[in-house]
Amino acid sequence: MAVKTSKKAASIDMTAMCDVAFLLLTFFILTATAKIPEALPVDTPASTVQTKLPETDLATLTIGKGKVFFDLKGREIRKRTLELMAQKYGVEFTDDDKDKFALMEGFGVPIESLKSIIEMKSSERSKANQPGVPKDSLDNQLAQWVQNARIANIEINDKELQIAIKGDAKEEYPAIRKVMDILQDQKINSFSLVTGLRGKDF
Repeated sequence: MAVKTSKKAASIDMTAMCDVAFLLLTFFILTATAKIPEALPVDTPASTVQTKLPETDLATLTIGKGKVFFDLKGREIRKRTLELMAQKYGVEFTDDDKDKFALMEGFGVPIESLKSIIEMKSSERSKANQPGVPKDSLDNQLAQWVQNARIANIEINDKELQIAIKGDAKEEYPAIRKVMDILQDQKINSFSLVTGLRGKDF
C-alpha cells in the first residue's frame, strides 16, 4: 500500500540575499568617486588612437570659447605652484587658501581674482563666470603658470612636467596656436592633444 506524503509549497528565505545585495550596493556607493563637473566643458575632436594620459606630473590646458583654463595634477605641486605665482605677482594666499587650491579642479581667472574662486564652494565654482587665464603679450599669466608649474614639479618630484592640450573641436585654430606658441617659447615642443575616442570605421 502506497503512502502519499502531503506536498508543501517550498519557500526560500531571501533575507541573507537581500543583506548581501545591500552590502554590495553600499560598498560601491561609498567607494565610487563622483564625476566633478568641468569648469570649461569642451567637445574634443574624435580620434581612433588610445593613449592614456599620466596620472601625475601633468598640466592640462583646456581651450574653449576663446578662454584657456589651467589644471595641474598633484596637491603638493599645486600648492608650490601657487606659492611661486603669489611671489611673482605679489598676491597673498593663506595656508587655508593653498589647501583649498590643492583640491580644486581647473580654473580660468587672472591670479588677482583667484582668491575669490578659491573661497567658493565647488558647486558655485563650476557655475561662476571665469574669463580664462590671461595669455596676451602684455599680461601672459598662462606662460607664468606653465613655467612655475614646471619648476614646482622638478622641485617636488624631480621630473619634467608633461603638458596636455584639451581643445574644443569647434575652437578656431588661432586660439590653439596661441597656446602652442606659449609652450614653444619655453622650449616645450612635445605635448599631448586630448581627443575623444571614435570607431575606426568612421
